[in-house]
Amino acid sequence: MGSLEAGPWMYAMVALSVLLDVFLPVLPSGVLVITAATAAAAGTGAAPGHVPHVVPDILALTFCAAAASVLGDFAAYRLAWRGGARLDRAIARSRRLSSAQERLGEALSRGGGALVVLARFAPAGRSIVSLGAGAAHRRVREFLPWSALAGLSWAVYSVALGYLGAQWLGATWLATAVSVVALFGAGAGAGLLMRRRPA
Repeated sequence: MGSLEAGPWMYAMVALSVLLDVFLPVLPSGVLVITAATAAAAGTGAAPGHVPHVVPDILALTFCAAAASVLGDFAAYRLAWRGGARLDRAIARSRRLSSAQERLGEALSRGGGALVVLARFAPAGRSIVSLGAGAAHRRVREFLPWSALAGLSWAVYSVALGYLGAQWLGATWLATAVSVVALFGAGAGAGLLMRRRPA
């Protein structure tokens, strides 16, 4: 794929994928971010372990993914806020959503928004937390700063996986595969920690 400078459309693809996967958690936005970071590393022409000159590409990709994550979270939050009785009934029918909504409300009211950050890494956790915060009518200042921290943390981690994987293993499918496995491992760990958090 080459450098991101040669394909600026990659930023739009990354942003759209990250923005929409709060509504469709099956979208592989993390895989796309890793692939784009690997492409940026490939475009440096540097040998593995060598300091690259394409830092602006990496920073732009990180900002793009983080901003799209926060915008998607906020869109889901506002949608759930305005969802009314029908959304409340849908959440009430799901034990998982109801439990997540209660735990999130307690965590945010205590100022412990680490749950929002943790959920960003867990499969579908971002959707549950964003929709739950909106449905529970949590205040924007209780949710949005934690969402921003979550989006930035996830973006930095995902971009770093793809970039460092390419630096260590070369810009190959093996590097991408190892990075994706590490991303899914973090997701599995986050999901486990969320389940073990006391209600």
